Amino acid sequence: MKKKAVCIISGGMDSALSAKIAQKEGYEIIALHFNYGQRTEAKELVCFRKVAKDVEAVEVYEVDLPFFEQIGASALTDKSIEVPTGGIEEGVPVTYVPFRNGIFLSIAASVAEKHAADALFIGVVEEDSSGYPDCRESYIEQMQKSINLGTKDETDLSIKMPLVAMNKSEIVQKSIEMDVPLASTWSCYKSEEKACGVCDSCRLRLRGFERAGMKDPIAYQ
Repeated sequence: MKKKAVCIISGGMDSALSAKIAQKEGYEIIALHFNYGQRTEAKELVCFRKVAKDVEAVEVYEVDLPFFEQIGASALTDKSIEVPTGGIEEGVPVTYVPFRNGIFLSIAASVAEKHAADALFIGVVEEDSSGYPDCRESYIEQMQKSINLGTKDETDLSIKMPLVAMNKSEIVQKSIEMDVPLASTWSCYKSEEKACGVCDSCRLRLRGFERAGMKDPIAYQ
């Protein structure tokens, strides 16, 4: 029987590469996406569907998590909080969504247990990230332990984070090498038509392409 992996795919560049790596490693892909009231929810969903098709996902889950808007406390889910555009922030930025990855991984574990999957893939990046505490390798390792303690004895999930030690230029280069459909990915926190180019996520993405000596295929304002 072919090994299975649940891949959390946001529609962004990092998770698209993570899913492609899972596919290349011989996993059958179960694609999982979350609509959580983020500003670019509709665009991310379109991109997710394209990425899921590219990695030939055998199962596709699109899970709605409306409670993130109720909780707020993040510029991504609370429109009364402005998305910063003045440059990459130090420390934990206002775009951090409280414990988002913990909740995502918990739901992914449920899906993985249902399908008797062997692994979860998540595209967290520690070195070149925007300071999100739930992107740290040490945190993901502890989540793996907790998930395996809280599931059936026969469930033995490995959480794979193949990009965790990479920076954005390395991610761009690897994505091109592996034919990731970068034109079908989205990173902007603010806009869905054309990327703003000035939010933290756009700045990181553009810097990655620049340092890799490549041109970003998506449109910017």
